[in-house]
Amino acid sequence: MPKPSHSPAADRPAPPADAEAIPAITWFDGKWHQGDIPALTVQSPAAWLGASIFDGARAFDGVAPDLDRHCARAIASAKYLGLNPPVTAAEIERLAWEGMAKFPKSVPLYIRPLIWAATGFVIPDADSARFALTLEPMALPPFTGFSACLSPFRRPATDMAPTEAKAGCLYPNVARAQADAERRGFDAAIMLDPAGNVAEFASANLFIAKDGAVATPAINGTFLNGITRQRVLKLLAEAGYRVEERRVTFAEVLAADEVFATGNYAKVKPCTRVDDRHYQTGPVATKSRELYFAWAKANGAPPRR
Repeated sequence: MPKPSHSPAADRPAPPADAEAIPAITWFDGKWHQGDIPALTVQSPAAWLGASIFDGARAFDGVAPDLDRHCARAIASAKYLGLNPPVTAAEIERLAWEGMAKFPKSVPLYIRPLIWAATGFVIPDADSARFALTLEPMALPPFTGFSACLSPFRRPATDMAPTEAKAGCLYPNVARAQADAERRGFDAAIMLDPAGNVAEFASANLFIAKDGAVATPAINGTFLNGITRQRVLKLLAEAGYRVEERRVTFAEVLAADEVFATGNYAKVKPCTRVDDRHYQTGPVATKSRELYFAWAKANGAPPRR
């Protein structure tokens, strides 16, 4: 892999009043580029056949929690799609920290490694895989409630789609569920699995709390075992909560005391309405967020070299 570049074009001035006005940077073909860049061709299987994977991590206040696991998942996703990644997880992580150093610590970032097939007809050429890494200024959403509705669209099973990868080809299904929810006046959608049980929100994992006990749908191959999901489960269990990974029905969601989401974009966020059922932002969601950010600030610093 080429050595990291420190090109002046990618160096950062002091942030403007609106930090998100700072352009993204992307590592591609051995150097950092500022802003969006052309990288895919129209004949690439990624462009017309969806042969691509991505991952997402977060950086804020000088930390990037579970960055190593996000980088490892990107490599695993690429291999699952039959691609030979041109980088290692450790190389992605190193580049991410290099890119973070080009921004003020006060600017929250979305870190997105992308691997795609450059050649192939239907079946992508495994060794044609290309790599890019984008760091984009993106605010962490506030801890405020959102609404959700039951989606008419379901998550596919493992024999229907490459559900064990964070694959770009899965996201048109996410997008149509989200668009349908927004057309109906909701912020998000709850998607079922092929068996009719709750899978997740359209783009985040789902938790419920009832009488102080916490439950989240068990991993069954229809949705990703989110890295933030795993972290929150562990933190809640260590804090003494009774936590279950099991089958969750939509009726249980409606009967719950609390509903909340975990995911890379917002980390932990309370759901305060599902269809016509309203909820308060409860103590379990609040504690989950507190535990997560306390853990992140204590454990998300760059590794010592």
